[in-house]
Amino acid sequence: MSFRKTLIGGLVCAVVLAWGMILTTPAQDKPVIVQPGAPGQPTRVLPENTRPKLPPVSPKDVEFMQGMIMHHEQAVEMTALIDARTQHKELKLLGARISHSQAEEIAFMQRWLAVRGEATSMATAAGHQHKAGMVMLMPGMLTPKQMDALKKARDKEFDRLFLEGMIQHHAGALVMVKELFDAPGAGQESQIFAFATDVDSGQRAEIRVMEKMLGGKP
Repeated sequence: MSFRKTLIGGLVCAVVLAWGMILTTPAQDKPVIVQPGAPGQPTRVLPENTRPKLPPVSPKDVEFMQGMIMHHEQAVEMTALIDARTQHKELKLLGARISHSQAEEIAFMQRWLAVRGEATSMATAAGHQHKAGMVMLMPGMLTPKQMDALKKARDKEFDRLFLEGMIQHHAGALVMVKELFDAPGAGQESQIFAFATDVDSGQRAEIRVMEKMLGGKP
């Protein structure tokens, strides 16, 4: 099942459970919020000012989303280099797919954080800290030296560096997902669970594609 279908299903369940059913009749100017009862129990009408309560999330959930935004942003930056540096048609198609999917996921993660009142960047986290002139990176992210080499490369050399770099990058995302699910109480909220599992399966599939394009594991 795709991330979008899973997410839509999770949202419907969350709204029904947290908010009840919203019913409107022609004779009413305002919707009536009805909370389904437990098995054998009646439903009940909730006050007009009832607001849904979001499921609890752990600090690790927030950290994961903030870190993955930064991680995805570098992937989008990498794909933006393709058109001017290679004529490899398959690589261009792959880059366009990665750019589109990760840009959509960035927007989703930013909304997820904003709804919960959380910052959408890691201004004080590992990815943006500067210590002794060094930039700490999330797992798998390319170093400034690697990014510089990628920007300077052309044609077959660019193709090789891009594929090796994006395989490294995707592998880092898998590490981040594993760390999320390994953390006690993290990754359990329905939306983040669906998103993280989709990232894991999607990036594993893209790694296999890139390994074939590269001619085997680098």
